[in-house]
Amino acid sequence: MTVLIGALTIGFILSLLALGVYVSFRVFSYADMTTEGSVTLGAAVAASLLVNHVNPVTATLLAGLAGLLAGATTGILHTRFRINELLSGILVMTALYSVNLHIMGRSNVPLLSEKTIASYAEDFGKRYFGESVPIAGWTVPGTDLSVVLFSFLIALAVGLALFLFFRTNLGTAMRATGNNPQMIRALGVNTRLMIVCGLALSNAIIAISGALLAQYQGFADVQMGLGMLVWGIASLIIGESLVGVKTVGLLITGTIMGSVLFRLLVAIALRWGLNPNDLKLITAGFVFLALILPKVLAKLKFRNRRLVNA
Repeated sequence: MTVLIGALTIGFILSLLALGVYVSFRVFSYADMTTEGSVTLGAAVAASLLVNHVNPVTATLLAGLAGLLAGATTGILHTRFRINELLSGILVMTALYSVNLHIMGRSNVPLLSEKTIASYAEDFGKRYFGESVPIAGWTVPGTDLSVVLFSFLIALAVGLALFLFFRTNLGTAMRATGNNPQMIRALGVNTRLMIVCGLALSNAIIAISGALLAQYQGFADVQMGLGMLVWGIASLIIGESLVGVKTVGLLITGTIMGSVLFRLLVAIALRWGLNPNDLKLITAGFVFLALILPKVLAKLKFRNRRLVNA
């Protein structure tokens, strides 16, 4: 049960990462490599502020602001300097590696003795849930239960805020920029500005995810962003397969569900004796299956339909 609770908690925290990838990858069709640097940037900023006894909420919000600046930089490189979208993300991601090292002052910053959002949630759990809570025949520590509930509420709040944002004039303009830039440009909308704002929003959410992940795990590491873009895309694709209908509300819900399900699959694989060194390989395998499975199923349905009609 402890493994399940831990998987759910990380799944909800990384659902913010998946939501950020949704903004860049689905709304703008932009494979933004800045993601891998922004995760670590959020963790680095939050950790450095926390060890200097800054309030955890303030540290997390400032981490989001740092991610916003990183995403805006990628957008400016692409729109103003006409650098290829993939290359602009790689340039910022590469630069962020050194930036993150300068922010932390070393490659790893421990947070076990610092007050974090996770420790606040644990204190709440001790106060209101006690030492343990019986759930379906299992005994769950009150601290773990409060942390997973808190991470769920954060994911829910961010998902709802993103849904409401995309119903505003600015959010609608961003979606239109991704769907049909020529049409929205003819209506007088600055598509370059929309792309910069979209990437800034995406990386702000991703950086907040990194900040929360560092606070939950108890450390920030310069390598923690490695492979996170693949993780986000995998969660997004799994979520799309779950909800089917491609409306904004359902896609946001599916993205959160996909992140949690993906983390559960990884936890199950580790539980069954998977070598942790193979985790990235298995992640790539999951993404590969998520990419080809819908196409294979569609072909099978088409063949069955032809056989029935014949």
